[in-house]
Amino acid sequence: MIGTASSQTANAVFTEKIIALEKAALEKWNTGDPAGYLELSAENVSYFDPYLEARLDGLPALKQYYAPIKGTFRVSRYEMLNPKVVSTDKMAVLTFNLNCFEEDKETRWNCTEVYLLQPDSTWKIVQTHWSLIKPLGN
Repeated sequence: MIGTASSQTANAVFTEKIIALEKAALEKWNTGDPAGYLELSAENVSYFDPYLEARLDGLPALKQYYAPIKGTFRVSRYEMLNPKVVSTDKMAVLTFNLNCFEEDKETRWNCTEVYLLQPDSTWKIVQTHWSLIKPLGN
């Protein structure tokens, strides 16, 4: 029983930490600045996005992908819905839905982020998967 309570406490702490990291990166992103996500991404990150035909591998490729879009958008408001973190002592998987509002346009997303605890005790994203949510029938 003691191990279970300790594990649940650790998971609750990891959940709060991972969601806080993601929200901080989103806050920067919403101003057109991808730096928050770049700082959170591990050197060996893999990245899926509906605007890409194939997976990106590595932080240099992600930096190159983000460079031309920096400063070209602004999200006025967002809603992170249904965040869920499943974790071990060294890895955490965050899934959530995201509604983004740019003026009168709403974009809805599914997101999965896999975080790995680094030797320096920081969490880094090692895998990202974004997909657009489309209404049924469209």
